[in-house]
Amino acid sequence: MEENESNDQCVTTIIVANNGPLKVKGNLEIQLASGEIVTKEGTTGFCRCGASENKPFCDGAHRKIEFIG
Repeated sequence: MEENESNDQCVTTIIVANNGPLKVKGNLEIQLASGEIVTKEGTTGFCRCGASENKPFCDGAHRKIEFIG
């Protein structure tokens, strides 16, 4: 494997969605407030509005409360 290929696999991308969640792209290991470890692959949305019923993850509540940020 070439060095560039291995570096590409380690890159985590974070996108701040306009009036929405943080979208994190990559292979993630997340430690929840309870101490539980959750793994996610691909794109994961994290709540920025505070209204999600599934914190720290986004459940789309930002649309319902018309979050701006």
